Amino acid sequence: MRFLKFRWKLLILSIYITIASGNFNERWPHLSNIRSSAAPVVQAAAVQELLGRLLPTRQHEFEIHVDPLISESGHETFRLLKRPGDRQVVVTGNSGVAASSGLNYYFKYLCRCQVNWEAHSQLNLPSTLPIVNVQVTSLDRFKYYQNVCTPGYSFVWWKWEQWERHIDWMALNGINLPLAFVGQEAIWERVWISLGLNQTEIDQFFSGPAFLPWNRMGNMRGFGGPLPRSYRENTLALQLQILDRMRAFGMTPVLPAFAGFVPKAITRLFPSANVTSMSRWNNFQDEFCCPLMLQPNDPLFQTVGEKFLKEMVNEFGTDHIYNCDTFNEMSPSSDEEKYLIEVGYATFSAMTAVDPDAIWLLQGWLFLHDSFWTKERAKALLTSVPQGRLMVLDLQSELNEQYSRLDSYFGQPFIWCMLHNFGGTLGLYGAAQRVNQGVSEARLLPNSTMVGIGITPEGINQNYVMYDLMLENSWRRGPVNLTQWIQGYAERRYGTKQEHAFIAWNFLLNSVYSFNLTNVKVRGKYVICRRPSLKLKPLIWYQPLSVVKAWDSLFKMLPKMKYSLTLQHDFVDVTRQNLQLLGAFYHSQIVRAYRRKNLTKLLENGHLLLDLLTDLDSVLECNEDFLLGKWIRDARSWGESKAESELYEFNARNQITLWGPTGEILDYANKQWSGVVGNYFKPRWQLFIQSLVGSLASHQGFNQSAFNKNVFQSVEHAFVLDRTQYPSTPSGKFWRVAKDVYETWRPRFNSNALNFLTKAIIKHPNCACFTAPCFWVQLVLSILQ
Repeated sequence: MRFLKFRWKLLILSIYITIASGNFNERWPHLSNIRSSAAPVVQAAAVQELLGRLLPTRQHEFEIHVDPLISESGHETFRLLKRPGDRQVVVTGNSGVAASSGLNYYFKYLCRCQVNWEAHSQLNLPSTLPIVNVQVTSLDRFKYYQNVCTPGYSFVWWKWEQWERHIDWMALNGINLPLAFVGQEAIWERVWISLGLNQTEIDQFFSGPAFLPWNRMGNMRGFGGPLPRSYRENTLALQLQILDRMRAFGMTPVLPAFAGFVPKAITRLFPSANVTSMSRWNNFQDEFCCPLMLQPNDPLFQTVGEKFLKEMVNEFGTDHIYNCDTFNEMSPSSDEEKYLIEVGYATFSAMTAVDPDAIWLLQGWLFLHDSFWTKERAKALLTSVPQGRLMVLDLQSELNEQYSRLDSYFGQPFIWCMLHNFGGTLGLYGAAQRVNQGVSEARLLPNSTMVGIGITPEGINQNYVMYDLMLENSWRRGPVNLTQWIQGYAERRYGTKQEHAFIAWNFLLNSVYSFNLTNVKVRGKYVICRRPSLKLKPLIWYQPLSVVKAWDSLFKMLPKMKYSLTLQHDFVDVTRQNLQLLGAFYHSQIVRAYRRKNLTKLLENGHLLLDLLTDLDSVLECNEDFLLGKWIRDARSWGESKAESELYEFNARNQITLWGPTGEILDYANKQWSGVVGNYFKPRWQLFIQSLVGSLASHQGFNQSAFNKNVFQSVEHAFVLDRTQYPSTPSGKFWRVAKDVYETWRPRFNSNALNFLTKAIIKHPNCACFTAPCFWVQLVLSILQ
């Protein structure tokens, strides 16, 4: 019966795709303007050059063509052909992106390879390339990528070398609608100068590089600045390279537009301007908070908006789609629907005055984040723009979709997005089953206006498996068997069939990647990463023993595959996950000993926690993906003087620790990196343990407020100002350190630790860890083995 139901869903989906592709341009004719501007020959050349970078010695075995006519619907389509006896695989796409995604399809499913974003892809192609004859068409018109925060948490220190590789990755994964926000401060500076602001006033407005996303969204101003002129000029030149390459592949870059935020100094020039001060965001003090919002009914709004877009289009060209978010984590100054209509209309009018074909791309985070946005108020904003001229990113569809509540955004097209990461934090986590099912279900909703899928992480370079799974939804007609899929993933990742790899990834799939809670926020704030307190609790939604068993299986692979870069990365990552679990257990034992006034047990568990952090720092140092030194090196490399390099290092250190002058968003973007664990997390816990010992000795209760002041001055703020140099390359001792750390800490997962961690599991009827009998069977079998 279930099989028949599934077949009916497939039939309905096929009918939907046929109808949707036919009605797409009729329903939203302006969306047809979002298309590649590069000639087919240019796009084909871009794909051939990508091949040269990926497979310099074997690129001649592929023949690339771009032919827009192979797709009647305009959806990305590729064709792969290699007959017996052929020397080349012929790859034809209706765009450069389609041809690139065809290549990736061939690498993944014919050659069992993987191109990932961790810079150590597995591309061991067979000596004779497999025969193939297949044509694949995307089910959606658009595949979007990035969050407006990603340029702050992940891309901020990138130069062309990193961008080139990453744009290749985008093309291989079918991304045709990427955000392109780099370099806009140089444009804004021209606008502010043309209006009469002086350089001091501009410098007081722009934040430092690591905080620019929140400056752009009107959350804060000036912190981490002043922004050096060299940074503005160099990012402008970088943006031109980025746009040129994106367009060469046939992508449609999304550029910024004016959302209404202006420097406070604007009132000196326009004293009668209708402005309101933005509300205080995350308790930032007056020096850095509350930029002004220019009200949409003021003529100056149109003046500024038009000036910016005209200057930007003159510099960068345009593909007719623009992003701006007026109310990101900020409530409007009025709850009247008339006001919200005026805001939407004015924002869009500033775009169309310069570009009559403009499409406004809006992040839908406001509708999820703020209870202000009732259905009526959301409708007022969304319908203030003509149908099809505003496209909404349903930002966290896998856990908190809004398209149902808002009636498919009242007729405006939307993109189903996976918002999997916050702050670029590390931690094994994902809602695999929801991602697997949610996309196809959304396509089948009555009157659905879904036109694409997207990935919208605040930070990347973590949990690649979730992004690999999500991006395949563009051409899948329904959910996959996740057990089979994860086995294929493991084979592609390591380039070989390994029983231990299958076991490890099955345990991970049914534990950390089984998240299914809509009322719990996963923000990467694990116990060891947080400012110490007696009240910390671990966030666990899975069976901890499963992650331990995955660790066991990966360790069994190491003797024969210790030089596999992907296995090294995964072993370090799973080690990190297990040690932070043990860290949470030792914290609980420290608290228990303190409350019982047992100094011996407090010191014993305190030493264990500090030793664990030392070893965690050592194992993280063995892999290039977990090094604080790389982050700081890349930040300092932007400096054209010592003062600039010092400013950039301050930005880099502050963002991943205090996130503000006095810890306004403390540890939101924390990183479990070597250097951070040993020189930031560990000293905090050392001071905490010392404070508890002192409390017992003095017979005075632990004073959390006094501790907070002390740890801020002696550890947290001191770390931001410190200029200790850290390794930017791995230690080269992977096998020895990995073995030592595993053999030291694996036995520590005794019954006491496992009982505590198991009792800490969030108990909620939606939690997948309580509804997967196959998982329990696998767990028992593994234990018996």
